[in-house]
Amino acid sequence: MSKILALVLTVTALWAAVALAQTGQAPSNPAKLTTLGKYCTAMEAYLMWRAKPKEVTILDVRTPEEYSFVGHAEMALNIPVSLFNAKFNAETKRYGMDDNPDFTSQVSMRLGKNDTILVMCRNGERTAPAVNKLAQAGFTNVYSVVDSFEGDAVTDPESVYNGKRMKNGWKNYGLPWTYSLNPDLVWSK
Repeated sequence: MSKILALVLTVTALWAAVALAQTGQAPSNPAKLTTLGKYCTAMEAYLMWRAKPKEVTILDVRTPEEYSFVGHAEMALNIPVSLFNAKFNAETKRYGMDDNPDFTSQVSMRLGKNDTILVMCRNGERTAPAVNKLAQAGFTNVYSVVDSFEGDAVTDPESVYNGKRMKNGWKNYGLPWTYSLNPDLVWSK
């Protein structure tokens, strides 16, 4: 009897997460807003994929360097929305990125316009431009994973984790991720 109850509770939780993800709230950060208005958290993305792994694609739009060296969701297809250019900007204290001019065509070669696509980056800020580019190219069922792979930074000066991406996100939820590269999922020009 307890196994049946556990199964019912698990299935109910999965469907509740999928339903919530279907109507996910818009993020408060304007940089994470998309034209399609479809949002989910990393946990919801995982549950959506787990419920329908053949129908839901997790698309990681980070650079190949990030995907490879920081790690990635085990099932995530990597097609970068921007590419590392190695030009250091002293003002922003960051290295630069250039748009991947072939992003939408590369996604179109792998996925259909009506496929369910869950877009993930580092913290959710690159997902919005990626989702918007896909929407402009005619994709209709694309979600922004608002906390993405590494999540949001802790903003508590008293915390040892202040400034670190430890708040939420795929990695911090303990969802399946890896450094291993699957030739069927990695990006190549």
